[in-house]
Amino acid sequence: MMDCIFCKIVAGQIPATVVYEDDQVLAFRDINPVAPVHVLVIPKRHIVSLQETQTGDEELLGALLAAARQVAQTEGLTCGYRVSTNIGDDGGQVVKHLHFHVIGGRPLSATPSLG
Repeated sequence: MMDCIFCKIVAGQIPATVVYEDDQVLAFRDINPVAPVHVLVIPKRHIVSLQETQTGDEELLGALLAAARQVAQTEGLTCGYRVSTNIGDDGGQVVKHLHFHVIGGRPLSATPSLG
């Protein structure tokens, strides 16, 4: 999608601080972090949200979660962290490209606040 900010990041048209990349996944620092560590993990292929994944996307979903785990390890989140995704307008999804938030580096409340 040409108007998707995350697709533009994947294409290198918009700069981002990349912390992880492989052939399917890109992870970069959130520009409005809610914690000392706040990284977004996205598929390089445009998918609107988790709700829009299809049968056959299981490998990609596994790769996204494995990348989230790798990001947490690389960022030194040894005392715990949160991985979450927002789905649709009512779920608080702002950018319509599937992404997981990896948040940590401080104690987190039981109720997530992703901004």
